[in-house]
Amino acid sequence: MVVTLIKLYSMVKKWHWYVGFFVILFGVYFLYFFTQDDFSQSNLPVINNNIQPFSFTNQNGKILTERDIEGKVFVAEFFFTTCKGICPKMNANMRRVFDTYKVDSSFMILSHTCMPETDSVPLLKMYEQRMLNGSLVQNDDGSYKINYDSTLVSPQNTENVKWNFVTGDKSSLYKMARQSYLIDNNKPDSVSNITDQFIHTQFFALVDKQSRVRGVYDGLKEDEIKKLLIDISALLKEKYQSRSLN
Repeated sequence: MVVTLIKLYSMVKKWHWYVGFFVILFGVYFLYFFTQDDFSQSNLPVINNNIQPFSFTNQNGKILTERDIEGKVFVAEFFFTTCKGICPKMNANMRRVFDTYKVDSSFMILSHTCMPETDSVPLLKMYEQRMLNGSLVQNDDGSYKINYDSTLVSPQNTENVKWNFVTGDKSSLYKMARQSYLIDNNKPDSVSNITDQFIHTQFFALVDKQSRVRGVYDGLKEDEIKKLLIDISALLKEKYQSRSLN
């Protein structure tokens, strides 16, 4: 009887050991599985995984490089300050994007001038004041515009770091539009001198925290602006994984 009890005790002890072993084994497996998979990852495709390094000057006279946008979600566009056509409509929509995400430390907007020969830093600063201090108004047709009266609005005392209006070398600016953001519809004329080239596009590029283009949107279409706002939110939830920027 005693021998039987000892054998039974030994079997129960072994059974507990086996159960404990497999519990630990499965625990390690599931821990590995959940740490390796990023469940915050958006289903937006990667359109361009190779945004090139850059160095531009913003409206505050500060140099902005790829290091300043590393780890941030940002929207890129091209415009010029004297544009009377599509730019005011585009930037009214961009103001909506700015108003929605301006308090998020992981978000930024880069508005590149396509006329650096005329859009100086002081002009970009004046344009920034119109964009930030003007009243955003919805038109009867559902589109938006920015009304600005300099006599009624005092300039901001604080430095805006969320919406950067940048200028720089024209060939570098155009290269960003064509090779990094992929938002220039027109193929560059290899025969034409860079001083004779002109980019005028209504498209916005959405870039994730890993500096990859994840979407291109028509800045004049309401349904695409709504999608852009949703997609920004999705990318902000993604984890940031640092990668080397050469």
